Parts: sequence; C-alpha cells; structure tokens
Amino acid sequence: MADSVALDPVDLHILRVLQNDARTTYRDLAAQVGVAPSTCLDRVTRLRRSGVILGHQLRLDPAKLGRGVEALLSVQVRPHRRDLVGPFVERVRALPEAMSLFHLTGPEDFLVHVAVAGPADLQRLVLDEFTARREVARVETRLIFQQWSCGPLLPPDAVGDAVGGVVQDSPGESW
Repeated sequence: MADSVALDPVDLHILRVLQNDARTTYRDLAAQVGVAPSTCLDRVTRLRRSGVILGHQLRLDPAKLGRGVEALLSVQVRPHRRDLVGPFVERVRALPEAMSLFHLTGPEDFLVHVAVAGPADLQRLVLDEFTARREVARVETRLIFQQWSCGPLLPPDAVGDAVGGVVQDSPGESW
C-alpha cells in the first residue's frame, strides 16, 4: 500500500467526525478531538494535501427531486477496449440520471447507479442510452428498494478504534 498515509489517533478522530458531518466548524471539530483550533486546521489541511480528504459532497434525496426510482445497471461492453471504454465512461458520466459509475472485473464491465422519475423513464434510459450503443452487449437492471450509508472509512489497522464512530443515519432511516 504505497499510497497509504500515516494517520495518528488525532487524524483518525478528525476523519470520524468529518465523515459524520463535513459541515462541522473547525472550532467544534477541535473541541471534539481535543486539540487547538489552529492544530485542527493544520491537520485537516495536511489531510487534504495528502489526498486522504478528497472533498466534500452534498447528498440529495433523489425522490424529492422527482427521481423516486433508483436502479443499478450492470453493463457489459464488447469488445472491452480502451478506445470504446473512454467514450462510454464520458457518455454515462454526462447522463443526468447517472449518480455513480464503477468499472469492474468479472462478467459485467460497469455498474451504473441511476435515479429516474419512474419505470417508463428507466426503460427509456436503458433502451436509448445503453442498449442502443454498439459497444453495449448486455444490460441487467436491478431496482433499489432502500440504501444505507456505512462508515466511517478508516485504515485497516484502525478498525478496532472505530467503536463509537458510526456514521449517523438520516432521520427516518431504519433497519
């Protein structure tokens, strides 16, 4: 793991807190972690510069945006060549329905998480944007009933320290 970054307990605590709420102020973060605000700012800056913290994202509820049906599309591209994969990835990333895209090993080459208004929109998306492409050999669709966030994500040697660092579910989410 040449790309891994050495993290001490303070760094791990900062990451736990920020994964639960990335909007935490430096003052509150410093108080929770038990360091001075200036030290906290330096730590977070170092974590950003080293690439441990990649950015902050706003999570939206697709249903409240009129996209109440979510699905995972398993896509097989044939032939699986770089000259076809690049344009396929760019096209999928440009689709307003696409939430995330994964390039995989195994029988399927890609997994695409999409959100659409309803079944007819999902059918249109699959037929017009995926199976209509020459390089797409097969698409398998799975509806998502519910999903949960997991975490926090910590280095393997810090997993035992994760007790109590569980990411909070959104209101209304339950098992």
